[in-house]
Amino acid sequence: MEYYIHNIPVFVVDEPDEAGIIPAFCEEAESYLSSAFLSNLDVVYIGHFKDLKGRNASFANGAIYMRADEPTSFDFLENFVHEVAHSLENEYGLQLYTDALKQEFLGKRERLQHILKSEGYTINPLLYQFTEYNQKFDEFLALEVGYEKLTIFTMGLFVSPYGATSLREYFANGFEKYILENPRIVRDTSPILYDKIEEIIDDKQTWTHILLGIKRLGPMPP
Repeated sequence: MEYYIHNIPVFVVDEPDEAGIIPAFCEEAESYLSSAFLSNLDVVYIGHFKDLKGRNASFANGAIYMRADEPTSFDFLENFVHEVAHSLENEYGLQLYTDALKQEFLGKRERLQHILKSEGYTINPLLYQFTEYNQKFDEFLALEVGYEKLTIFTMGLFVSPYGATSLREYFANGFEKYILENPRIVRDTSPILYDKIEEIIDDKQTWTHILLGIKRLGPMPP
């Protein structure tokens, strides 16, 4: 079946177990994000996609792919907002990933290294200096440390333990927390990241006001 988030089509390839969950998710998505935030998105697919390889969702080539077996509409919403954040990287990457943001991220990584070392978890220290995704480091955090313990170790350091995975996930998790929970959490934990998200929010709100103004004026005369 096909649904919409603003003007973006949502194709349900495989139906979720819970009836009515997709319309609820689409309605919630529209309430949290205006259409201006979806300017880099063409379509959303929901189904059982092997290419996700265990991930909840992925953004690629203008499309968001989401797993169909999430239990609640809010789980769908979290995945969607996270991938919308990744879609915004195409538009704001140079403005977003400045040296200041990288230093904030790497400073937190360094503190995390000391915490994990004191708890007996060690890995090649060079991996803490990578800002890009590294599978070995990801598996170290997820499998060796485990997210239950990592949640405790990263409290007050990252807004979400998955934000420690890479610079891109640091941004996407911060954006997700800002939109769906409380911007103050991001501001208090990651002030430079907060400022970058604020810049994007302000820019998108400006475009929203411009688009609303154009709609009120109606079509241009011939």
